Amino acid sequence: MELKTARLVLRRPTPADVDAILAVHRDPETCAHNPSDALARLEEAEALYRRWDDQWQQYGYGYWVVRHHGSARQLGFCGIKPMELHGAPVLNLFYRFATSAWGRGFAGEAASAVAAWASRHLPGLPLIARVRPANIASQRVAVRAGLSRARHLDTEGHDGFDWIYIARHANSAEGIPGATTLSWRASPPAGPAAG
Repeated sequence: MELKTARLVLRRPTPADVDAILAVHRDPETCAHNPSDALARLEEAEALYRRWDDQWQQYGYGYWVVRHHGSARQLGFCGIKPMELHGAPVLNLFYRFATSAWGRGFAGEAASAVAAWASRHLPGLPLIARVRPANIASQRVAVRAGLSRARHLDTEGHDGFDWIYIARHANSAEGIPGATTLSWRASPPAGPAAG
């Protein structure tokens, strides 16, 4: 399965992408806000690829490899993963790009395409993004993808406290304890870190 945007092509990963998985996840800058995601060895990248591939086989969706039209070079990765938030099933929107691809809007463009795909194909599952409070660039990507801050859903994550952003489509709040049908609404800004 492929997704296409004005500038990008998103496709399912293959074993040929393992080197790019390692390169992106080995760079300390790309995992600065999520250090538990950092990889150091090829074997770790192969294991991560296998987890991604297993998810594709089980669910029919997952993380995509992001490339510029007409280029074989991987810019990064973007996709969705099923998980639980406060005991309810959700889709987590993931995006991680090589530092050489930063600052050009690729992550926001890819995340918007993935969010649109999820809204069309999996409307019953709320789409969220877990973002570290200090990761202003990631906050901006979530907003560009159509997600809004949902402070009442913030929670502890693997690498620290997660701010939760949630998609604004109709079913985004159903089934999440403490959420209401209006939980997609934007929370008021909380100073400069709100992005």
